[in-house]
Amino acid sequence: MWAVPESLRTLGSRLATELRGSPAADIVESCLTNTWTTSMSWGTPPSDAPGVPEVFVRTGDIPAMWLRDSTAQVRPYLAVAKDPEVGDVLVGVSRRQIRCVLLDPYANAFNDGPTGTHGEPADRPTPGAWVWERKYELDSLCAPLQLAYAIRRATGREDHLDDAFHRAAWTIVRLWRAEQSHTHSPYWFVRPSGPFAGDSLPQGGRGAGVRRNGMTWSGFRPSDDPCRHGYLVPANALASASLHGLAELASSALRDTELARESRRLAAEIDAGILAHAVVEADGASVLAYEVNGLGAVLLGDDANLPSLLSLPLSGWCAPEDPLYQATRRLVLSEANPSFFGGRYASGVGSTHTPDGHVWPLAIATAGLTGDENAAARALETLAATTGGTGLMHESFHVDDPGRFTRRWFGWANALFSELALDLCAEGVRQLFPVHPRALPATPSASGRPA
Repeated sequence: MWAVPESLRTLGSRLATELRGSPAADIVESCLTNTWTTSMSWGTPPSDAPGVPEVFVRTGDIPAMWLRDSTAQVRPYLAVAKDPEVGDVLVGVSRRQIRCVLLDPYANAFNDGPTGTHGEPADRPTPGAWVWERKYELDSLCAPLQLAYAIRRATGREDHLDDAFHRAAWTIVRLWRAEQSHTHSPYWFVRPSGPFAGDSLPQGGRGAGVRRNGMTWSGFRPSDDPCRHGYLVPANALASASLHGLAELASSALRDTELARESRRLAAEIDAGILAHAVVEADGASVLAYEVNGLGAVLLGDDANLPSLLSLPLSGWCAPEDPLYQATRRLVLSEANPSFFGGRYASGVGSTHTPDGHVWPLAIATAGLTGDENAAARALETLAATTGGTGLMHESFHVDDPGRFTRRWFGWANALFSELALDLCAEGVRQLFPVHPRALPATPSASGRPA
């Protein structure tokens, strides 16, 4: 267990004091420090760079590091990133993420070293020794770009934006460009046996048919469940925002005008695809679909895992007051969304990854982070009151019985609860992440919430 730095301990105490009188005050410190004290370790030194410190971040009760989860788990620590101890850890996380991308950009989860351990040993093709699971999830490759950008904004440091980051950035851009035409992709995934054999992609692992439309393909959702139609809209939106952030890094820190130009060009093509193919009519309003395939198939709804349609302002792709987002939000938070559930203790978005009737703290926190201040306060109260006596966030819980939950604690959810608390106390970190130029201009408050 890592000792909690004084800066982080002080931050937790300050949040508890500012939230005094709310049930959130009793749990915010434990949620804030959860990843630091349970899931972080100095990574096994790689043979090619034994003197460069890297940090391995387990997703919690699974002994593997997800690119997406690890960025989400450390986001709240950016609030005290100017503390050299915290800054060094964040840079170490970034370096390990970049190593993972260069090892296998199609993988979503990694081991701490070349252990050869796999989540499902029968997966085909057989993952490399560093890889826990090789589900290609578009948002996974957004995560290292997002974290690297935020570290620079929070600390002014650029030592993590080295040659390895530069090579990884080009790897990501070229892969996303290639996956605009998935027909020619080398990627396939088959899980022939085990309790999750349904995760195999159709057509021999290649995925259902798609037609090129400007967006870039994803095999799996951030829930680790297979995409139905291939073009996952919220992941494409996050990729577009991330590319704008990368273009900024390329122009300044990396001194690579070609990378900056290509990043902006790819972002524009992705945006054009979203607006041309994913904007559909529902109940008389224009809304964004969750998935499309370029052939006319559309999936309406949303999933609790981020990036989601609900999280688009948090992804930096649009402002909360954007009319298209507001119409989409109304659909997502209604029974028109197959994953929306309401009950005695909570209402919100669930996931195909968990049983019916279960909502995810991730989605409740996201609704608060993308709503007004009253919505944020209600979300924090709901989350603090539905831990089932554990004092920590779960993966999901039943809307009529918080004592029925999946995963006793979930690092990602604890981090997002902490970020919601930071936001309400005007110490948020969202302003450190890339913002898409299409986001409506607004004067940010200290928390990053539009004034």
